Amino acid sequence: MTTQTVLAAAGQVSGGEEVTFWILAPLALIGAIGMVWARNAVHSALWLVLTMLCLGVFYVLQAGPFIGMVQIIVYTGAIMMLFLFVLMLVGRDASDSLIETLRGQRVAAVVLGLGFAGLVGSGLYRALHGVQAVGLEQANAEGNVQGIARLLFTKYVFAFELTSALLITAAVGAMVLAHVERRKEDRMDQVATMKARFRPGNYPGPKPGPGIFATSSSVATPARLPDGRLTERSTPDILPVRELTAEETSLKGTEKK
Repeated sequence: MTTQTVLAAAGQVSGGEEVTFWILAPLALIGAIGMVWARNAVHSALWLVLTMLCLGVFYVLQAGPFIGMVQIIVYTGAIMMLFLFVLMLVGRDASDSLIETLRGQRVAAVVLGLGFAGLVGSGLYRALHGVQAVGLEQANAEGNVQGIARLLFTKYVFAFELTSALLITAAVGAMVLAHVERRKEDRMDQVATMKARFRPGNYPGPKPGPGIFATSSSVATPARLPDGRLTERSTPDILPVRELTAEETSLKGTEKK
């Protein structure tokens, strides 16, 4: 299919394009709502991946293969996956509170977000309503990718280089802010680590797993020591504290009948 054929059909909506739009548009909308609604950061990022994939398909359907592939490969395949890896490596502390520090901030955020979306939508409608695209044939005479490359590295080369420098500066600044510098005297060698591990009150061996010598196999149930006492060190700090019944706290075989 030649570029002239694609550009000539760009102003028309075919049956396949319409069917694809009505299938992917609800999915993109659901992904956007799920991204905002999800409390888990990983789930929020996955919802955003769904929306970005749908947008990439929309760009390809609108005779924009370059921006569509960039949307899928760069934004969805690289940036969002990197964001997911950072979330999975860093995690979220259990002390992160989900309680609002300011009353009504969620309601205010929703109202302001809807107002901003309405303002942008009305502005775009008034600016683009009834406007016909001019110059697409000349810009894409040799192809969509070639036309974008020519404009990017000639007319907009200064803005392109300035944006790349800004992104590099932001990445370096994020690494500097996230770096934790430890003093030389705080660094522990192997001898100091061994002494701290065998210090009285510590467990030099691996900690017992949750549910060991207990009446429950739940990961929130602390393990029992050989003397019958419960050890809270066997349960991860990120788990919520579980209330134990009298039957669970008593030794096996000693329950009162």
